[in-house]
Amino acid sequence: MSLLVVGLSHRSAPVSVLDRASLSMDAQTKLLQDTVAAEPAAEAAVLATCNRIELYADVDKFHAGVAELSTLLAQHSGVGLEELTPHLYVHYEDRAVHHMFSVACGLDSMVVGEGQILGQIKDSLARAQGLHTAGRLMNDLFQQALRVGKRAHSETGIDRAGQSLVTFGLEQLALGTPVESWAQGKKALVIGAGSMSSLAAATLARAGVSEIVIANRTADRAERLVEILTEGDDTDVPARAVPMGSVPFELTRADMVVSCTGATGLVLTAEAIAAGVEGRAGARPTTVRGELPDVAVRGEAPETVRGEVPETVRGEVPEARTASLPPVSIGTDEDCPLDLASVQPGFSVMGEAAVAGMDAATLEQHATWAGGSTVDRRQAGRRGVDADGADRAGPELIGALAATAARAGRIPERRRPEPVAEPPRPEPVLYLLDLAMPRDIDAAAHRLAGVRLVDIETLAQASADAPMAADVDQVRRIVSDEVAAFGAAQRAAHITPTVVALRTMAADVVSGEIARLEGRLPGLDDKHRAEITQTVRRVVDKLLHAPTVRVKQLAAEPGGAGYADALRTLFDLDPETVASVSRAEESTEKNAKNAKSVHIAENRGPA
Repeated sequence: MSLLVVGLSHRSAPVSVLDRASLSMDAQTKLLQDTVAAEPAAEAAVLATCNRIELYADVDKFHAGVAELSTLLAQHSGVGLEELTPHLYVHYEDRAVHHMFSVACGLDSMVVGEGQILGQIKDSLARAQGLHTAGRLMNDLFQQALRVGKRAHSETGIDRAGQSLVTFGLEQLALGTPVESWAQGKKALVIGAGSMSSLAAATLARAGVSEIVIANRTADRAERLVEILTEGDDTDVPARAVPMGSVPFELTRADMVVSCTGATGLVLTAEAIAAGVEGRAGARPTTVRGELPDVAVRGEAPETVRGEVPETVRGEVPEARTASLPPVSIGTDEDCPLDLASVQPGFSVMGEAAVAGMDAATLEQHATWAGGSTVDRRQAGRRGVDADGADRAGPELIGALAATAARAGRIPERRRPEPVAEPPRPEPVLYLLDLAMPRDIDAAAHRLAGVRLVDIETLAQASADAPMAADVDQVRRIVSDEVAAFGAAQRAAHITPTVVALRTMAADVVSGEIARLEGRLPGLDDKHRAEITQTVRRVVDKLLHAPTVRVKQLAAEPGGAGYADALRTLFDLDPETVASVSRAEESTEKNAKNAKSVHIAENRGPA
């Protein structure tokens, strides 16, 4: 077994990288096809979820496999290899199996114990089977992972260690209030009709929302989800489907929005959200105080800028305030050409107060240093200092300070600006939950007053401090036991073709010797011929029984892969004979699976 997994997840990469590295369905298909076409890989499968991208492959060379799989991930994700590499993790053989089983049990999920990953693993296997990139190893691995995940959920309380991503996201929106109480009477807009969106709609229905609107690009899927919601016995929430073009209007009615689509671009921009809030509340939402509005980003001067230097403190001479120009951001101590050790104690060495007692020549040198500094351009735009104000403001500032020093005898030190207390955000009128990767909702919506946005990045930060249930330890023991059992089964299966080839060779030897005996004893009757044949076969079987049973046991142990090679060498088995046995077994398994699929389809009848 040479299982290799190369991937990245919320544990190894920031959400911004995961966002850009996400793979569409077409990209996953091309990645699988290119992987099995590459030299080191014989079969492959991709597990791509909202917080992980992993490529599994059966490779014959470790280092070449890592290099090839990493390169393919970079090519198909659109993130450069140099940027992607620091965030990639690699697992090989038993460690790769351990990782897959941990993922299937929810131990590696953003929300520990969530069960949605099992459906995603099942979908990944089906995709690889449909593209014929999954061979024996991928089928065995993914199917066993599904069994291990189901065992963990049925035998332990891992579900109590965390909730589904949907529930966890709603809890973050509710800010400590029970979701059922918080959601009562709210109107919900769900964008998308996939598995995650369907789960969100069902969760909201059970929580007691007053209405659910489903918006999806495919109308049939939206209508089907509405039927499921309205025909269920456990909920009686009104639900309706709308086209995606109706989303702007629905934003003016909704109290909360959950979005999880497969779109590669934004589904909701900040402008659309702002318009929705404006249409609902009758007033345009503003950015929260302390954050620069968009006009400042475009170079226009905002009315106020946080961090302005306050007026001079009590005790300073008036001239110091009237003569001073706008404060300038001076360079660091290391850049200053002056003897800072000689500056009078109690004064700042970073600007105005440093010039106290200096002569004209020193002031000029100080002005040169200040002239190489950077002016705060936001204040420059408001007070008339041009873009090259550093060259002009430095000497003028020092000149003004020198005049003040001549009159007052010293340059008073300025206090640092007092921190401005952040006003509380207004109560949200629109709650947004973005469960998509890449993101569906513009992150700039964070800045809109009256809007609360929870996205994958928010959930990643919140889940880092989530408590771990005691059942996690029990699940880890299950994973360890299952990894050992899986490895033993794979190693035993690896030697089976060799054992079969050995027994085939022995049967051929028996047949040859019986034929030779008939040539030497042509008058041998059928009864004696059959008895002799049976006796010879029993002798051969008894001689081979103990070695073949023992070699299977030894091969199942860690490090037992070499026993197959030893057996082939000792009995001089033809490698092609062993390979043909493997191909025959794989063909038999494939035919059995195809027959089962046909039987299921026939029983289902026409759709």
